[in-house]
Amino acid sequence: MFSLAVQAGKLSSKPYIPTLEENNARQGFLDHGSFLVLRENLSDHLKDPVTFLYHSGWRVSEMRALEWRDVDLAGKVIRLRPEISKNKDGRLLPIKGEIEGIIERAKEKRLLSCPYVFHENGQRIGDFRKAWKTACKAAGLGAVIVHDLRRSAVRNMVRAGIPERVAMSLSGHKTRAVFDRYNIVSESDLAKAAERLQAHLEEQPRVPLVVPIIIAPKNAVR
Repeated sequence: MFSLAVQAGKLSSKPYIPTLEENNARQGFLDHGSFLVLRENLSDHLKDPVTFLYHSGWRVSEMRALEWRDVDLAGKVIRLRPEISKNKDGRLLPIKGEIEGIIERAKEKRLLSCPYVFHENGQRIGDFRKAWKTACKAAGLGAVIVHDLRRSAVRNMVRAGIPERVAMSLSGHKTRAVFDRYNIVSESDLAKAAERLQAHLEEQPRVPLVVPIIIAPKNAVR
């Protein structure tokens, strides 16, 4: 609005408007067990797309737009095109582990008339929020949204020991602000950290590793 006013000559410059601190960021996550129960309550055509989101950390829009031309089967890597990335930056996803199984199953369902990796009878995967809510209810989960899969993927990567810089590259986070909101430390994380610290200390020798040098007083009897 203010930019248009400046362009029209009605304002000489844009006014400064301070931004408010974000204190209402969602903190929704799915632990692995809850995810598996939820997945079992989804329709078959949604199980692999949702699992892909849980393991890759991709956005739903990026998963929907994924085409076979983006999949390098020989090189075992998926190349996300910049034009379908939210931040317009391309990135790579190795075809390893669960992702490899998903791609193999997608190959078996591939249709020559459909360019998309994930589809339903040749049509690109559409909005499945209604089916998601139904599955969440059947799984006994609360207010979980699809985007929580992305948050969960980021947290799982960090917990698995993946360097944060690499995790950001895999998930497509350009700034630390959002990434840090996703990588939330829970009470159980803190408890595990305390246990690891205690275990580390208990493994340490009970005697000094360096023998202290005792300097005799100047007036000591020799």
